[in-house]
Amino acid sequence: MTDDTTLTAARAAPAKPTRRRRMMALSGALIVAAAAWGASRVLYPATIRSTDDAYVNGHVVSITPQTAGSVTAIFADNPDRVQAGQTLVEIDPNDARIALDAAQAELARTVRHVRGLFALEAQTAALVELRRTELDRAKADLRARQGIAAQGAVTEEEARHAGDAVKAAQAAYDAALQTHADALAQVRGTDVDHHPDVQAALARVRAASLALERTTIRSPVSGMVAQRSVQLGKRVAVGDRLMAVVPLDQLWVEANFKEVELDGMCPGQTAIVTADVYGSRATYHGTVVDIEAGSGAAFSLLPAQNATGNWIKVVQRVPVRILLDPHEIAKHPLRIGMSTEVEVDTRTCPSGKDLGRPLTVERTSLYEDEQRTADQRAASALADSTGAQR
Repeated sequence: MTDDTTLTAARAAPAKPTRRRRMMALSGALIVAAAAWGASRVLYPATIRSTDDAYVNGHVVSITPQTAGSVTAIFADNPDRVQAGQTLVEIDPNDARIALDAAQAELARTVRHVRGLFALEAQTAALVELRRTELDRAKADLRARQGIAAQGAVTEEEARHAGDAVKAAQAAYDAALQTHADALAQVRGTDVDHHPDVQAALARVRAASLALERTTIRSPVSGMVAQRSVQLGKRVAVGDRLMAVVPLDQLWVEANFKEVELDGMCPGQTAIVTADVYGSRATYHGTVVDIEAGSGAAFSLLPAQNATGNWIKVVQRVPVRILLDPHEIAKHPLRIGMSTEVEVDTRTCPSGKDLGRPLTVERTSLYEDEQRTADQRAASALADSTGAQR
């Protein structure tokens, strides 16, 4: 009996130290967790918003023809680098050349026709003077006959014939005036070069010349070629996508933050971006451009229809555009679609929460150069047409 009691006490004795150790371990874990939480609040304040749902984005400039035809030459392929104005594709120019030759011939014919209009105006003006002279002579003859008719020197019939001659001369003079007015209306206030008919023909030459220029397709921007689909001999139509050019020096990051993280975020705040391709070896210093106009779900191909069926609330993500430093991109190149991690410091808002920025203006002189070439060719054609007839 005593031995059993002693054995039971011996077995129960370690229970107290074991329970004590568990309580101490739990307390220590709580202390460590509290210290870690405190350290995180100090080292990583709540004003720092971060996300790894962020990807590199950029412009994808589609290369499309402005005239139809068969492809005769291709000068770029994936992933060639091209400069703005560099030739990418050539389309068979024969149809455009024929159309230009026809337009130039029509211009020359129109110049001849307009010169004839000016000559006709001068001719009708001379005819008016002739008819005026004839009318004055007929009136003088009538007055002379009327003066001597009372003396019996001329018969009444001759006097009547003189009056009829005046009427005929007056009618001829009036008709000449109308003819001259019609001819004058064709040329009044202009010359051969600026006549409406010549200008219309000149516009057709300019349009045909522009179509010829557009058979050479050039890159509007500098960048890397991507998504080439054009092939030699393919018949392309206006607007067909041939390839794309991506300006790799104009990239940004689309950081998709949860909507509950957007409070306090505004344009101008600083951001730290790291790309998975480089890891911690490269850090990009970005700037918040603005919060996009809507969530990704709102602009998806099939947006959610929350007003139908059962509804479950889902926290949405809204893209925030982060502008990167071009010098840092040049040092550590990126590509569209690469994964990144973003941290935005929301402690201060530089110029107010609703800070706007000037509208982005992008411009190319490529098409202005084509128009300038077409204008020069049209002016040369006009000079040849008018000069050859002088």
